[in-house]
Amino acid sequence: MALGLPALAACGGSGDKSAGGSSKTVTLVSHDSFVASDSVLKEFTKQTGYKVNVVKGGDAGRAVNQAILSKNHPQGDVFFGVDNTLLSRALDNGVFAPYEAKGLDRVPKDLQSDAAEHRVTPVDTGDICVNYDRAYFADHKLAPPQSLDDLAKPEYKNLLVTENAATSSPGLAFQLATAAKYGDNGWQDYWKKLKANGVEVVDGWEQAYNERFSGSAGGKKAKGDKPLVVSYASSPPAEVVGANPLPAEGPTGVATGTCFRQIEFAGLLKGAGNPEGGKALIDFLLSKTFQEDMPLQMYVKPVNQDAALPEVFTKYGAQITAPQTLAPEKIAKNRDQWVKEWSSLVLK
Repeated sequence: MALGLPALAACGGSGDKSAGGSSKTVTLVSHDSFVASDSVLKEFTKQTGYKVNVVKGGDAGRAVNQAILSKNHPQGDVFFGVDNTLLSRALDNGVFAPYEAKGLDRVPKDLQSDAAEHRVTPVDTGDICVNYDRAYFADHKLAPPQSLDDLAKPEYKNLLVTENAATSSPGLAFQLATAAKYGDNGWQDYWKKLKANGVEVVDGWEQAYNERFSGSAGGKKAKGDKPLVVSYASSPPAEVVGANPLPAEGPTGVATGTCFRQIEFAGLLKGAGNPEGGKALIDFLLSKTFQEDMPLQMYVKPVNQDAALPEVFTKYGAQITAPQTLAPEKIAKNRDQWVKEWSSLVLK
């Protein structure tokens, strides 16, 4: 047992101790998509004295599973990136210690999914939606789809790529969107139609968006051939950031009737080596400084009502006024069975 402890500290445990015995490092465990500006992390250090060590653990599903498996010897102090599609799995496994963050009064109540116990704190929201390649649809003189119903129509046959609901957070969110739209006993027939209409399924978002989607800049060697992809309502701004001059319209659009609202949370890991540093970091994640940095780092929206969105985000990102949603209890009750059914329907 003792042999494992140095290894855990080396891979991100809060092992940097000052002479007084308190840790000078706070370790944030997250999925691969966590990004923050160096200046913002330095501001946290300036305010608190703690340096942030970030340990990334794959996509959201994998990172959550790792947090569960390592809960008796946590990899760090704070976990960021568990969303409402997977939240119950983490809560049921006792991964988090309660902490009521400073700044919660600036967060809408409907985003505070664990308000009774404060085991997790909402940090950002995003909408999982089908994105489309504007050039493809213009060239083919075809109107892009706008709804889930549209995706099953013959004119969109073989055009959509989505992520595996069993291995990908966006893929699971898209499956949940169909469950919310068509009901417990109707989403299966919808997916049969999508399969008959040639939907392609890949393991994760990176592959779907950067390799298979024809509208992604992505830096890839060759563009994919799918003009429809399950991604985010905030993906279009990512396609134009850095462009000079900025285009009148981005190269990609959003089918606004296909969306599912995702909320990401952070939590203090139970058994954290530096719980005080962890609490300070969670407070900072809700601060205007961090919240206003997020949109152009991770392409998600702040939960702090005082945080402003950058212009490129509001101009090129889609405004989703009626996303599909499901209560966390509903997701918890049905998720695993739904994923099994989805897998047997779509992957075989």
